[in-house]
Amino acid sequence: MPSEQMKSIFHRKTEQALSLGYTEPKGTLYLRETICNHLKTKGIEVTPPSVLIVSGGLQALQLISLGLLHKGSTIFHETPSYLTSVNVFQSAGMNLFDIPMDNEGVKTDLLGRLKRQHNGTLFYTIPSFHNPTGILMSNNRRKQLLDVCSKERLPILEDDVYGDLWFEQPIPKPLKAQDKQGLVLYMGSMSKTLSPGLRIGWLVGPEPVIDRLSDIKMQTDYGSSSLAQFAVAEWLASGLYDKHIIHIRKELKDRRDLTLHILDKYFSEVATWNNPEGGFYIWLKLNVKGSMDKLFKKALKEGILLNPGNIYDRNDSSHIRISYSYATPKQLEKGLIKLAQLIKENRD
Repeated sequence: MPSEQMKSIFHRKTEQALSLGYTEPKGTLYLRETICNHLKTKGIEVTPPSVLIVSGGLQALQLISLGLLHKGSTIFHETPSYLTSVNVFQSAGMNLFDIPMDNEGVKTDLLGRLKRQHNGTLFYTIPSFHNPTGILMSNNRRKQLLDVCSKERLPILEDDVYGDLWFEQPIPKPLKAQDKQGLVLYMGSMSKTLSPGLRIGWLVGPEPVIDRLSDIKMQTDYGSSSLAQFAVAEWLASGLYDKHIIHIRKELKDRRDLTLHILDKYFSEVATWNNPEGGFYIWLKLNVKGSMDKLFKKALKEGILLNPGNIYDRNDSSHIRISYSYATPKQLEKGLIKLAQLIKENRD
């Protein structure tokens, strides 16, 4: 995380005034304009009135559950899914419904029939470097998803917080870039690329929807931090963010490569895994039987916190989400070698 560069942001000469008062309901115009320019690089054409600044992606989910959905609504999502781990929609009385995936993303051929059978209200997806599997939805699958959701009038909530974190080649454009009907609500955030402590994200959608959600946000917190909004706008407008992302991609790729090397050396007899093209995660599948609960407790005693598959899919007892984004390379190596040993000892 770029602590020193963040300090310098507040000492830069800029034409933009730093306001310490409450911001307007949708967020500062300066930040929303810079986000619109940033989204153009992804193929998304949007104007500031259609952008709402939120305090991270989690608040966006909360606002949607309060402002757009009714109790008892059915939310479709990929399985496994980040949604299962955060309980936002369940707490608001919504029903979650699993849609299976393959290595290209969600299986769209099931969506139409399931939507009609279960009266689906919304489809939540992380198409780029999915949490927890790391899957990158193919361009062809994205088109299929838009086609079936358009035909079934099923709105899409696209979570693109990992979309800037590709390693070797640019990825397919977001669903929102191909959305001609206002079908897609688009979420972005600085939490995975710049700093989780800033608590700045954005929600893009039809202006009437954004108006409604901004009203609810003002009743909730009177707007996101003006200091954090100023900082993010300066990062984007100055070009520092683009330079920072190049650095972050290299750092993450190096960590991914190290993790894959360790997995090849120590895990080949007990697990299989994917090779992510970006993002934070490797989805490790254990091919030996043993109690995941016992493994979790043994790992915790060794100072290793596991994210087992049942966090993301209640019926999953064979996967572990490996994150290479936070721990140092030395910690990654030490922790993974110990985990391999624990898995082997935990075999039935």
